[in-house]
Amino acid sequence: MLFLAKISGLKTPVTALLLIFWTALAFAQAGRPKAAQDTAQGKRINIIYGGNFTKDEALRPGASIFSKDTRQVQFEHQGADLWCDYALLYQKENRLEAIGNVRLKQGDSIVMTGGFLEYDGNSKQAKAFEKVRLTNRSSVLTTDTLLFDRESQEAFYEHHGKIVDSVNTLTSRVGRYYLGPKKYQFQDSVRIQNPDYVLESTRLDYYTVSKNAYMYGPSRVTGEDYMMYCERGFYDTRAEQGYGIRNTEIHYNNRIIEGDSVYFDKATAFASATNNIVVTDTLNNGVIRAHYAEVHREKDSVFATRRAVSISLVEQDSLYMHGDTLMVTGKPDARILRAYHNAKFYKTDLSGKCDSIHFSQATGITQLLKRPILWNLENQMTGDTIYLLSDMETDKLDSLKVLGNAFIISEDTVGLRGYNQAKGKDLFGKFRENELKTVDLIANTEVLYYMYDDDQQLVGIDKTVCSKIRLELDQSEIQEITFFTNPDGTLYPEEDLPEGQQKLEGFIWRGPERIRSREDLFDADDNNLVLPRIRGVNQPMDQQESEPETEDLPAAKARRPKPRPRPSAP
Repeated sequence: MLFLAKISGLKTPVTALLLIFWTALAFAQAGRPKAAQDTAQGKRINIIYGGNFTKDEALRPGASIFSKDTRQVQFEHQGADLWCDYALLYQKENRLEAIGNVRLKQGDSIVMTGGFLEYDGNSKQAKAFEKVRLTNRSSVLTTDTLLFDRESQEAFYEHHGKIVDSVNTLTSRVGRYYLGPKKYQFQDSVRIQNPDYVLESTRLDYYTVSKNAYMYGPSRVTGEDYMMYCERGFYDTRAEQGYGIRNTEIHYNNRIIEGDSVYFDKATAFASATNNIVVTDTLNNGVIRAHYAEVHREKDSVFATRRAVSISLVEQDSLYMHGDTLMVTGKPDARILRAYHNAKFYKTDLSGKCDSIHFSQATGITQLLKRPILWNLENQMTGDTIYLLSDMETDKLDSLKVLGNAFIISEDTVGLRGYNQAKGKDLFGKFRENELKTVDLIANTEVLYYMYDDDQQLVGIDKTVCSKIRLELDQSEIQEITFFTNPDGTLYPEEDLPEGQQKLEGFIWRGPERIRSREDLFDADDNNLVLPRIRGVNQPMDQQESEPETEDLPAAKARRPKPRPRPSAP
């Protein structure tokens, strides 16, 4: 049997049956202790406007059925109001099913709408279906199915959702919204769409007030002229500023920056990195490795320190250059590389060291400044300043200039009796296939040379002075000597060379210092570096009630370390 009544709040008359129903419920409540009655009454879903009322125990056992008339049905529960076209209220279970144009409002700021909603008054959980929309003051969430837990103040979806705020549009397959801290927690196929960039991630927390994103899985930010990838990091979506602290790389102005911690700021056109850094020049195939680096886009420059080394390909061989500090400046076709304070370089057939190195890509000239020394095969060359010149067409090593106090020394590898030596004011050399073949010594030249016959027997020791000397070399051994302008020399039997005359004035053998491998580029200070700890790498994912303070975050911006003190050159 079907019963029908008209209800409009407390003032609407009801049928006798409905009065009997409420009276029976009251007697049932009267049998409970007062505390239990108060608790039950506080959790009860209240009818504000019932519209049309029916009951159908055959189809809807235990349900009070309400439908709208001139206005929607309305219910209230512990600070939240609900409107709909049609409702099934199960008083005994204290739950509600709302159908058609459902609207749930909590306080002044939270509104959830949908086509259908299930609400449990005991757990204060609402589950909405069909074009669900959750609106607050700072964002709008839309999805097909949404669970809203009013007790914990959390909303959850797992079948794709979209959030729109004043800055970004965010989508993901799974999402959770924490109303207290105004934080979204996204998982699976996360995407932030902004007019200036796109952020994609597998796991991301987003705060709707600050617009800050915290990434906890493989993530990629792609802007107009940059790309940042990381597996853990932070991004300010308004300022386009952020950092990564796990497997991070930034593609920036024809360079790729990788490191344990990498920071990026679009506004200042600046990026920096700390610990285990690799900066790759994608146009020139050059690489810089270090433990701290900065990239300034507007200046087109790279600054690197802390075990810094530059690696470039020269004639199918890697050239390594090291210094306390490395600086690369200039456009891609005119790079200038500077290494200063204890600068060194190494290549399979060429190495050297000095206080500082200056290399210009535009001219192909490498300058070794302040106490330079150069080794090519077995030849040691020193002077006040050394220049290495490359052929601009072939990029091969072409020639050598040693200006001021030029000195070339090689060990006597045949008889192991001493050192072949030549000196002069300046030295000019020519390379063929990276091997020094011709050496011209100019002004105030001297030579001391161990001469052998075809049977490798010592003929004598030639000691000559003249205005100019030309040496023809092969595999570092002197094949021919030409003297110019009034040579004055003597070929001494070994036993007749005066005591103390086996070495030319200014002779210093620095063989123990020779750089024979790339590992020799680094001294004890380089090899015993204590790297700064990158905070946040091993911390759990962000589960805080509110957004972390800046000082609690991993280093938001790498700081340039102080230079190491160096003793003054003698």
